[in-house]
Amino acid sequence: MSFVVTLISNPAKPAVTEDLIEKISALLPAAPQVKVLRPQIAVDLAVEAPVDAEELESSIRTNLADAPVDVFIQPQNGRRKKLLIADMDSTMIQQECIDELAAELGLKEKISDITERAMRGEIEFEPALRERVALLKGLGTEVIGKTIENRITLTPGGRELVQTMKANGGYAALVSGGFTSFTRKIAEVIGFDENKANTLLEADGKLSGEVAEPILGKQAKLDRLNELTDEKNIAMEDAIAVGDGANDLAMICAAGLGVAFHAKPKVAAEARAMINHGDLTALLYLQGYSYDEFVKN
Repeated sequence: MSFVVTLISNPAKPAVTEDLIEKISALLPAAPQVKVLRPQIAVDLAVEAPVDAEELESSIRTNLADAPVDVFIQPQNGRRKKLLIADMDSTMIQQECIDELAAELGLKEKISDITERAMRGEIEFEPALRERVALLKGLGTEVIGKTIENRITLTPGGRELVQTMKANGGYAALVSGGFTSFTRKIAEVIGFDENKANTLLEADGKLSGEVAEPILGKQAKLDRLNELTDEKNIAMEDAIAVGDGANDLAMICAAGLGVAFHAKPKVAAEARAMINHGDLTALLYLQGYSYDEFVKN
């Protein structure tokens, strides 16, 4: 059986050195075929030999020690995926939208605490969302545009991820427990084919403090993944899902490749792949893309 070990660091902090490659290669059951995906950033170590992936990955992580490098082991075949389904908040963007809206009312600390507990899976997502949205009652809707412009930043590598997969025949869906007033803009900027999220209700130019039902949460994300694989005639093993919070877990666990991206502990513990150091281009390296194949516009 052919398997590949991928080592990835953040492009802003190159850490995949020649010495590190040699050190990890020595742990493998046979001499690997080395393919540098991007110098100092990412490398594939391919081996033709049977392997206990879980045991080997544990050994590699131990030997990486404090090196800011992510590792993943998988079969060589079937790496490139045809469907990307992604969370938005703290995944495709670096913030939680509802927390940034709360900042306009001086309630960021209060609301972000609820957000954090929900993302950790300590409280149910749906009632937590209703509670937080209720606290936004009376906020002028014009604040949403200002928040996107002044407070929201894209996660590095997101546009390259989406555009590269699309250029290779993939379909990209942004499915968020956040709000359509944010996902529409973010999806457009990054290049997603579709976006789905919750709808903030409003009246007379102000938020009513309510969200349209039913709420898009964990089950709805999984449902959309299942729908898309049927609609596009894509096998589940050819889907990659990425997110950071508890409401992403169902789709992450169902997809052929589920990625916990700088995720909460519960999510990282259950996902097949875990990216703690890299940016979103890590998901391209996991699929075997080299840097010169990225769509960079």
